Amino acid sequence: MSQAFTDSHSGDTPEVIPIAGHIGAEIRGLRLSKDLRPFQIDLIRETLLKHKVVFLRGQHHLDDAEQEAFARLFGEPIAHPTVPVRDGTQYIFELDAEHPGGRANAWHTDVTFVDAYPKFCILRAVEVPPAGGDTVWANTAAAYQSLPPELRDLADHLWALHTNDYDYGAQREHVTADSLRYHREVFAKRVYETEHPVVRVHPETGERTLVLGQFVKKILGLSATDSAHVFAVLQGHVTRLEHTVRWRWSAGDVAMWDNRATQHYAINDYGKQRRVVRRVALVGEVPVSVDGRTSVMRINGIPAREAKVSTL
Repeated sequence: MSQAFTDSHSGDTPEVIPIAGHIGAEIRGLRLSKDLRPFQIDLIRETLLKHKVVFLRGQHHLDDAEQEAFARLFGEPIAHPTVPVRDGTQYIFELDAEHPGGRANAWHTDVTFVDAYPKFCILRAVEVPPAGGDTVWANTAAAYQSLPPELRDLADHLWALHTNDYDYGAQREHVTADSLRYHREVFAKRVYETEHPVVRVHPETGERTLVLGQFVKKILGLSATDSAHVFAVLQGHVTRLEHTVRWRWSAGDVAMWDNRATQHYAINDYGKQRRVVRRVALVGEVPVSVDGRTSVMRINGIPAREAKVSTL
């Protein structure tokens, strides 16, 4: 059932229409810009926190500068730590399927290889194929809640090492030499490693969410074999169809998601057709575990808090 929100000073009535049972909603009747009214900003934020990913169709008027200006309504934009921004912009990360690294076809939460990874992400479709190229999101809060109690208890106590220096080729099929070179020489030109709790407490909703995805190198404290098994069980639970929503893009569509409570996957089923999307990410908070500990980046393989002590 849709929900309408009316401003007492305007006749505008944006509608929120849920899409899937546990994730995703479309907002209709809203034109995005840096000049949104406070009630419109609140509507988007509330819908994001509740539905995890929000879709708005037909935002053809947005260009790069306007996308960046709109993003500032929800926080401080941040550039990707290793990939250069699109020319002429401050923060935009472009995915162009014709370029190496332009197909994000592995399940991930954006940039979890740093400690304060983005809280919200805003993705604009510039050019999309007539068929294929959909994106799927998964609700990691719903995934946590639907775990059996015994697995929730296990996950609550686990920590994982995330890095951008992972086995790119093993994550994807039909990887080209150019893509492997791009991953090594651009995406992982500076290696980041961060220890995150497998379960973080969401700073705004209080929900517990699973922090996993392609950047996980291993579950700490477990052998490589046990780590792989535990990761597979928990990651497989995140991506169960019941926790997901799939979006069929049209040029001009905008998707916004809560990066603290989701994973996503861009489906690579469109061959050599053109697909270009542009993303702005917003500065997030350092995750906090269920027992109050915070994520920590590693310096030369040593957790930063220990590295600092060792230099005194």
